[in-house]
Amino acid sequence: MDTTASAPTRALATEAVHAGREDLADLGLHAVPLDLSTTYPSRDSRAEAARLDDFAVTGAALTGPPVYSRLDNPTVARFETALARLEGAESAVAFASGMAALTAALLARASMGLRHVVAVRPLYGCSDHLLTGGLIGTEVTWTDPAGISDAIRPDTGLVIVETPANPTLAEVDLRAVAHSCGEVPLVVDNTFATPVLQRPLESGARIVLHSATKYLGGHGDVLGGVIACDEEFARVLRKVRFATGGVLHPLAGYLLLRGLSTLPVRVTSASATAAALAERLAADPRVAKVHYPRIGGAMVAFEVQGDPHEVIAGVRLITPAVSLGSVDTLIQHPASISHRIVDEGDRRDSGVSDRLLRLSVGLEDVEDLWEDLDIALSAAERSRRPVTASR
Repeated sequence: MDTTASAPTRALATEAVHAGREDLADLGLHAVPLDLSTTYPSRDSRAEAARLDDFAVTGAALTGPPVYSRLDNPTVARFETALARLEGAESAVAFASGMAALTAALLARASMGLRHVVAVRPLYGCSDHLLTGGLIGTEVTWTDPAGISDAIRPDTGLVIVETPANPTLAEVDLRAVAHSCGEVPLVVDNTFATPVLQRPLESGARIVLHSATKYLGGHGDVLGGVIACDEEFARVLRKVRFATGGVLHPLAGYLLLRGLSTLPVRVTSASATAAALAERLAADPRVAKVHYPRIGGAMVAFEVQGDPHEVIAGVRLITPAVSLGSVDTLIQHPASISHRIVDEGDRRDSGVSDRLLRLSVGLEDVEDLWEDLDIALSAAERSRRPVTASR
């Protein structure tokens, strides 16, 4: 299947349902087929050799029958086509996780001698750690959006931002940032917004990153990552993926493609509930501060007056767990989990306070969610009051 996509000509909701599936009726199918093969038989080894030689040189998606699942897979290719269409990109390349996708992007630019990265905090904690730790030979300069152009060097390969950011939901002006990048490709982690709320390529970004585990899958049952970009960069990414083995499993590709079909409905519904909860939290004296993005979305961050750990311990309907973007509502304490790996000083400087909680709002009724939060907030409030002896 051709994995190079053109900009969508239909409404996003329509593309979400049909992209990557256009050939099914001609195949006599309604549901997407799941191809679990790891290898594919061929008696024409000369033709296979020629195709592999072409891939090694160009990185273009293979045409004709598949060869080996580390090279490509028909089910995964459908997901890539669909995601590229939703983001308005020429191509998309899927990986085993969001971190595998980010690693591939860094390695792709490093292979060109461009190992320096300019990044804006906050980022997802493991993204921060990958850049700061130098685990794959990159060097990072951290800056605020206004300092991007000054931080760029001749060996700068990428500028990386996340907006809305994990976990503070801080936003950046993507057009202004893209302008500051000049010729250096801007990578935007679009995991929180999804293409339903924001399409970074339309604002000048060159590369869009998703932890597909989150909203794209949407049900908390699949790991994956994906990058949407132009075909030129996609060809390099495919070669990195083949060499490093960070491939997306076909079953994951199947589940992610299925998740895309309901993405607009899920994000729209959860965002409406999140906005209502953010408004209530902002008016609650037990809450010190609420963070909610201007573009909306299903994520809410808030700082409590009481003990945040008591809030985590006090929820019953809401699931106290890491990750986000599922149909059920999740809550976690970033300083203890998702951003624990970030240096404490860097964490606090980027707005991740010890009292901050991150809420990923799902599809439950708003009143049920508020009742659960209300009980947990009251428990946290009681925990900070001094205990007086009875008379």
